[in-house]
Amino acid sequence: MRVRYVPGPLHEADVSADPAEQFHRWLADAVTAGLPEPNAMVLATSTAAGRPSSRTVLLKELDERGFVFYTNTGSRKAGEIADNPRASLCFPWFPMARQVLVEGSVEPVAREVAAAYWATRPRESQLGAWASKQSEPIESREALAARLVEVTERFGEDPIPLPSGWGGYRVVPEVLEFWQGQPGRLHDRLRYRRSPDRWALDRLQP
Repeated sequence: MRVRYVPGPLHEADVSADPAEQFHRWLADAVTAGLPEPNAMVLATSTAAGRPSSRTVLLKELDERGFVFYTNTGSRKAGEIADNPRASLCFPWFPMARQVLVEGSVEPVAREVAAAYWATRPRESQLGAWASKQSEPIESREALAARLVEVTERFGEDPIPLPSGWGGYRVVPEVLEFWQGQPGRLHDRLRYRRSPDRWALDRLQP
């Protein structure tokens, strides 16, 4: 199951001095190419003892401060972030032979920011967040469905408030790597590293 990558090379002169700008360029390329879920990213966290876990979440915001996602704050990922506030992200754009890797610290977003995003969510997603105690065991699918019926009846036609156990996190990048597949596995890897006053760019061997 080997694929030969044949895109054009990635040169230092082709990328922005600002990794956020470069990320926006590649994300736009992924959207234009029609990739499914182009904002999907693999989020890796670990316990204080270093036991890792990973899962796919959706990038919802990106600015000069970092990459933002939202989740239940009682989930496994949130618990690990509380104990060890560092994480890595991977955006796997396989059809384009590209990926972006991000490493950095994690901080909660402000409650008002989470509330503003919550207000844009589909109603069924809001109800699902109220019905699910994410990462907790449950006896059956039917029990989860019954909980959804309960919260649906509770709120009726009223606006659904932001749950106390739901919010956002920002991965503040310290290192970003832009990876472009190349023939013969001589891939292009350009890495940005944060320094006090600028981003340093270097090339890694494949």
